[in-house]
Amino acid sequence: MGFIHSKQFTVKQAQILMLGLDSAGKSTLLYMLKFNDVFLTLPTIGFNVEMIETGAGISLTVWDVGGQRKMRTVWENHLENTDSLVYVVDSANIQRLEESKKELEIILKNEKIKNVPVVVLANKQDLPGALGAEEITKRLNMKKHCHDRNWYIQPCCAVTGEGLSEAFQKVTSFAKSCMKSKQEAFAIFRQH
Repeated sequence: MGFIHSKQFTVKQAQILMLGLDSAGKSTLLYMLKFNDVFLTLPTIGFNVEMIETGAGISLTVWDVGGQRKMRTVWENHLENTDSLVYVVDSANIQRLEESKKELEIILKNEKIKNVPVVVLANKQDLPGALGAEEITKRLNMKKHCHDRNWYIQPCCAVTGEGLSEAFQKVTSFAKSCMKSKQEAFAIFRQH
């Protein structure tokens, strides 16, 4: 292998879980992030997986799991080994925000995702009536539900890419921190 290939072994792999209700824009966000282009997407049946190279010594494996009501029952199956949760909300669809809040609460109460950082993407900021980060924070009750973990809300627009770079810089930072904490806990466990 030699010295030339040694760098690839120092790149860490972070597992990112992207959840949210159907039609929140998860797949559009994922493909804009990966290919910097807008794709026609259909409702995700199952999941999409893409690897995103960050250039920061870490690559993100992003799991975009479908958000239809039937798919939400299997979200729990994807929680293990998650280094950061990305939760996408349609910030222009105020009628579904309460439903989205309830689904997020269920996920955050799961022991498999305890202490895992959360980045909420307040998507569809280009639409009239879209709520900003402060209002989304209040409506999702983030301070209560995420008091035990790092969290951040980023307004964004999947079709223009606005806000995605900032959001995934935060996701990368959170994932690195989460991975480091897991490594430290494992090292302590091995000593005993």
